[in-house]
Amino acid sequence: MDPDHQSGQASETPAFESVPHAMGDDLINYTFPRARLKQCMDDASKTPLLLVSCGSFSPITYLHLRMFEMAADYAKYNSEFEVIGGYLSPVSDSYRKAGLAGAEHRIAMTKIATERCSKWLDVDPWEASQKEYQPTAIVLDHFEHEINVVQQGIATRDEERKPVRIVLLAGADLIQTMSTPGVWSQGDLNHILGKYGVFIVERTGTDIDDALATLTPWRHNIRVIPQLIQNDVSSTKIRLFLKREMSVRYLVPAPVINVSQAWVLVTLRTVS
Repeated sequence: MDPDHQSGQASETPAFESVPHAMGDDLINYTFPRARLKQCMDDASKTPLLLVSCGSFSPITYLHLRMFEMAADYAKYNSEFEVIGGYLSPVSDSYRKAGLAGAEHRIAMTKIATERCSKWLDVDPWEASQKEYQPTAIVLDHFEHEINVVQQGIATRDEERKPVRIVLLAGADLIQTMSTPGVWSQGDLNHILGKYGVFIVERTGTDIDDALATLTPWRHNIRVIPQLIQNDVSSTKIRLFLKREMSVRYLVPAPVINVSQAWVLVTLRTVS
C-alpha cells in the first residue's frame, strides 16, 4: 500500500512556515474576529442570524463545516432568518476530554479549515483561551455581547441597525444529552434554549423525536435540520483512523492534513 495513502498524508509536505504564525498569541492577545461578518443585511424584513458551533474540533472534519452550509440553506428556505455569519468556538484545554488536542493546535486546525475551505465561516478563540471551562451558555453570552453590545447589531440598507439573533448550531447528539436528566442544569437549558435557541442537524442513530419530547417548553426555539445526504463522520472516528495509520483524506479538510501533519496529527495519535 502507498505509505502516503496509509497515513492519510499528502505526498509533499508543505513547509512548516505555511502554518499560520503566532497561534499562541490567540490565547493571550484576544480580539474578536469580525472580518468575515456580513456588514449589511440584504433583506431588512428578515431577522439577522449568527450561527455558533461549540465543540472540541479535535480534529475538525468536513461535517463540522457542512453543518453550517445545511443550516444556512435551512434558514434561507424555511425561516424568516438571514444568516450574517458563522463561528466555530473550540473548547478550552480545561475541558479535559479524552482525545483532546491542545487548544493552540485546535485553533490552528479550525483556522486553516475555515480560511481555505470557506468564504464566510470564522473561528473565535475566546473560549479556547480561557483557563477554566466555560459553559455553553456563557459562550453564547460572549457572542451576544460582541455582536449586539459592542457592534450594536448589523446595519440595514436604510442605515438602521438591527439586533442579531445568536443561535447554537449542533448535532443531534447534543439535543439527546439535553433531554437526559442530570446532564444539563435547568438554568443552562433555560438560558440556551429559551434565550438563544438551537439549530440541530440530524445524525444517524439519534432519535430526535424522543429527545424533543422532554424539551417541549423550548420546542419553538429548536429547529431540526434534516441531513439530505447522510454523513456520520466524527472526530472520534478520525482519531481512531489516525491511531491506526489509516487514510483520513476526504473526511478532514485537506489543508488541515497537509499543513498540520508535522505536529498536529502526531499529537492526536499521542492523546487518543
